[in-house]
Amino acid sequence: MLVTQHSVFQRFWYPVLPMADLAAGPRAFTLLGQPLVLWLSADGKPAALRDRCCHRSAQLSMGVVQNGCLRCPYHGWAYDRQGRCTLVPQLGPEATLPNTYRVEAFPCQDRYGYVWVCLAQDPLQPLPDIPEAEDPHNRLIPQFYEPWHCSGLRVMENSFDNAHFSIVHAASFGVTEQPKPAKSEIVPQELGLKVYATVPVVNPPIQQKILNLPNSLTVREVESTWYVPFSRTLKITYPNGLMHLIFTAATPISDRTSQIVQFCVRNDSEADASTDAIIAFDRQVVDEDKRVLESTDYDTPVDVAAEQHMPSDQPGIVMRRQLAALIKAGNVA
Repeated sequence: MLVTQHSVFQRFWYPVLPMADLAAGPRAFTLLGQPLVLWLSADGKPAALRDRCCHRSAQLSMGVVQNGCLRCPYHGWAYDRQGRCTLVPQLGPEATLPNTYRVEAFPCQDRYGYVWVCLAQDPLQPLPDIPEAEDPHNRLIPQFYEPWHCSGLRVMENSFDNAHFSIVHAASFGVTEQPKPAKSEIVPQELGLKVYATVPVVNPPIQQKILNLPNSLTVREVESTWYVPFSRTLKITYPNGLMHLIFTAATPISDRTSQIVQFCVRNDSEADASTDAIIAFDRQVVDEDKRVLESTDYDTPVDVAAEQHMPSDQPGIVMRRQLAALIKAGNVA
C-alpha cells in the first residue's frame, strides 16, 4: 500500500509540526508528497498553503510573515491564510488583483500543541478526541518528533501487537519468560478500533521510580484506540491509579517515510516523576520498536492474504480490512 497513490488518505487530519516551531517564522513540511508551508496568521492561528508561489514557483517557506500574510522571497507577493494574493509590490497597494493570483490552501488547526493539516476540504473524520489531554488536572508532555523510514500502517499494527513485548522489549518491560501474548478484547469501530487488555510487565528500577511502584512485577490495564489511518492512543492504568496515556501518530511524509509525533498525558506531577525520566524510559521503548520497524517493507500490504498471521495479529487484520475498504471505495468514487 503506497499512501501517496490513494487520494483517500488526503481526507484525514495529520499532526505535522509542533506549534512552537512556527514562532520563528514559516516552516516547510511535506505531507503525502505535497510540499506545504505553515505559518502563524495575525490571529495567532496556524495556516497552511502549497509551498509554491503562483508567480514563478519560489518556495514560500523561504519567505517572511508580514501583517499576518506570507510574503514570497522572490518578488514579495503576499498571501493570506486562504491563499489569496493580497499584495503585489510592483503593482502597488491600490491595485485590483486577479482572482487567479492565489495558492492552494488547506484546512489547518491547532490541537494538543501541534499543527494539524488535512489535504482535502472534506475530511472523513474529525481530529482525534483525547479528553485526558484536555483535562487541566493532567500534564501533557511532548516526547518525540522525528522521521522514521517505515510505513504508518506498520507503526499502527505494532502499537496493537501484544506478541512482540517479550522479544523486542526484553530490555525494557517485556517478560521474557512469557512469550505468549496477553488476551485482548477487540472492538472494531465503523472507522477505527478499540482494544482492551491486561498485560503483565517487568518494571526496571527507573520505571519503578517514575511509576511509584514498590516492585518490578506488575500489570498494565490497557485501552488502545486506533484513529484511521495512522494515529493511536495507548492508555495505561497501573494498580496504584497512575494513568500514562501515549498518543502516537505516524504522519506520512512519503511512501517510505513517516514523521513520528508522540506525546504523553499523566495524572501526576513533576514532583512525582520528572519529565526527563519519563521521556528517557519511553525513549528506550520507542527505540526498540524503531530498530525493528525500519527493517520492514514500507509497502505494507492491506491484502490479508499477502502475509502470514497468528491469532494475536487480529487488530492488524482489522486495520488492513478497513484501509482496503477505504481504498476500494475511493477508487470507485
